[in-house]
Parts: sequence; C-alpha cells; structure tokens
Amino acid sequence: MPAPLILIPTAGEMSVIAGRLEAIGFPAERIALCGFGPVAAASRTTQLLLQSPADHVFLAGIAGGLDREIAPGSAMSFSEVAMYGIGAGVADTFRTAGDLGWSHWKQTTESGGEFRIGDQITLFDENRHEERQLLTVCSAAATQKDVHDRRLTFPKAVAEDMEGFSVAFACAMAGCRLSIIRGISNVAGDRDKAHWRIADALHAASDLLIETLQ
Repeated sequence: MPAPLILIPTAGEMSVIAGRLEAIGFPAERIALCGFGPVAAASRTTQLLLQSPADHVFLAGIAGGLDREIAPGSAMSFSEVAMYGIGAGVADTFRTAGDLGWSHWKQTTESGGEFRIGDQITLFDENRHEERQLLTVCSAAATQKDVHDRRLTFPKAVAEDMEGFSVAFACAMAGCRLSIIRGISNVAGDRDKAHWRIADALHAASDLLIETLQ
C-alpha cells in the first residue's frame, strides 16, 4: 500500500508543511499542491487521485476560526466538512442545496442502492469523540456579520476553509478516506493580518499531521 497522499492548498503552506514531512522521511512524491479555493481543489484532487491512487488522503493547511474560543496558532482535525454558498440567497436569506431538496451528487449503485453527497461529508477522524465541523466557503468571512450568518446555517462549524468540501467530494467519488488537519491562523471575520498567526498555525498543523501519521 503506498504512503498516504498529502494535499496542501498553496505554495506558502507547502513550504512549511512539506519541509517538516520530508525531515521525518515522508516521501516527497506523496506530497502535492491541490490549489486554492473550491474549484481548483476539486479539479486538482480528482486529477491527482487518477494519477496516484490512494487509500487515505490528508488535507493540511490553515483556516479561520469561527469559534472565538479556538486560539489562533493552534491546530485541529475535523469529523465533518460542510459546504456554504451553494444553494440560493445570501446572508440571512441563504438556503443550502439540501434545504432546497437538492443533492450535490446522486447516483444508483450497481447493487441498486443510492450513493448521495449532500451538504455535509463525514471525514476519517481518529479523534471522533470530539465532533468538529469544518465549513468550506467560496470567500472568507470579512466581518462578524458574515460569521454570524454562516453559523446560523451551520451551528456546528468551528472553522472555515476554502478547499475541504471539494477535496472531500473528490475523495468520496474515488472511494478513499480523507482526514483534514488545519492550523487556525486567525479569527474568522478579522481581516487585519497584524492579528494573524500564520507561522504558528502552520507549525501546529505540521505537528498534528506528523503525530497522526506516526
């Protein structure tokens, strides 16, 4: 069985996480960029899984904390990822695809059952006793009103990213497990980068990823 496939959204995140992985002997050829944002991440992950099949994929990088009790500079894994922004309306009028009765994907299996992907996808998480939902968005929260609107729709969400649901979708279609580890770089809605802790978040994500792999 090949080593897990490690996906990282951007070159900046890659420079820290890949360096830490390679320092412990993790094969560089199993570390790849998946791209920034939901469109690039879905397309690139699908391409990578066709080129390099994997039983287990890890997505690692940074995210914004929707829960103010989560300290920037820390890291966590997630038990579920959800998609915000696909549906109808905006802000407090937003309704998810599921609210409207739509599935993101639905097909009949060879056994006659149904394979369906809705607004949430369950992830592989060894710490499942701690339920944490990651919310994937097309644009990061710019204000606390944005945060309020997102948590109004997904009250379990504790952090937001821009790739998780897309990578999870590609992995579900390919039939492989996905774990997501994110370092919390900032409080969602705070766009003042003087308050952000990107370096600490990347090192924390690297530590948790290495601990999980070992």
